[in-house]
Amino acid sequence: MDSMAVVLQQPEQLVVKRLDLAPAGDADVVVDVEWSGISTGTERLLWSGRMPPFPGMGYPLVPGYESVGRVSAAGRDAGLRVGERVFVPGARCFGEVRGLFGGAASRLVVPAARALPIDEDLAERGILLALAATAQHAVMGGATLPDLIVGHGVLGRLVARLTVAAGGQPVVWETNPMRAAGSTGYPVIPAALDSRRDYRCICDVSGDATLLDMLIARLAPQGEIVLAGFYEDALSFHFAPAFMREARLRVAAQWQDADLASVRDMAADGRLSLDGLITHREAASRADLAYRTAFGDPACLKMILDWRQLS
Repeated sequence: MDSMAVVLQQPEQLVVKRLDLAPAGDADVVVDVEWSGISTGTERLLWSGRMPPFPGMGYPLVPGYESVGRVSAAGRDAGLRVGERVFVPGARCFGEVRGLFGGAASRLVVPAARALPIDEDLAERGILLALAATAQHAVMGGATLPDLIVGHGVLGRLVARLTVAAGGQPVVWETNPMRAAGSTGYPVIPAALDSRRDYRCICDVSGDATLLDMLIARLAPQGEIVLAGFYEDALSFHFAPAFMREARLRVAAQWQDADLASVRDMAADGRLSLDGLITHREAASRADLAYRTAFGDPACLKMILDWRQLS
């Protein structure tokens, strides 16, 4: 069994090629992928060669952790049905080619426990569940809902939508006018127009390691900053302002299974909208162009690859 896959051979050297797949076991499923997403955080760092030391890092690799497809075969202990539509957060089934994170391929072999059944109506929007789970982990991981969110890309919008769904009233900062539109139930403003210095919880999804001092200055006493982006550079801050506010820093780590199931259910029953977040689509055969557009076009919120014509 084999698969067409996106392979980063070296930084900025991307091809779509056929790879052999590991055989499926009794507890595995084979998933024929319909769509996969391109992450402008971790995948940008993999593509550019700037990824900080990370378990399993090395080239060549298959990127991607946002895949939706149908189960085409299931082991006797898998517990899933052939034909079910599932979300898959990556795979490690490509032999000597690293799966980091291994979801950008036309066919995947994964443990059934990693294939999450999703509602048929989600279709391509199902690729957003990984980012939604990341947002949920950041929003619900502390004692206070975010009242300031820094960044209005896809992750920032999901953090804002989940905060509103939980009863919060967040403000969002965004410096790029092209990304200021598209809010649903919250204001989006430039930081320069905001004079508040009493935010109880600031959730930063920008990935900008230089912002900490400015964010600390906007905190209420005993306020919290949640680091929910992925940071390429070392983070630092001046101690005295943080000391005077008794500031807290929380790193929102990888989402957990409960986060993924929660946002899947919220999307299914209407509490979380995933509409308006996918802005660009390309055939998987044009993956190189898709990656360059995703990382270089400020109008691109979310790019997806369509694998349905490539098997």
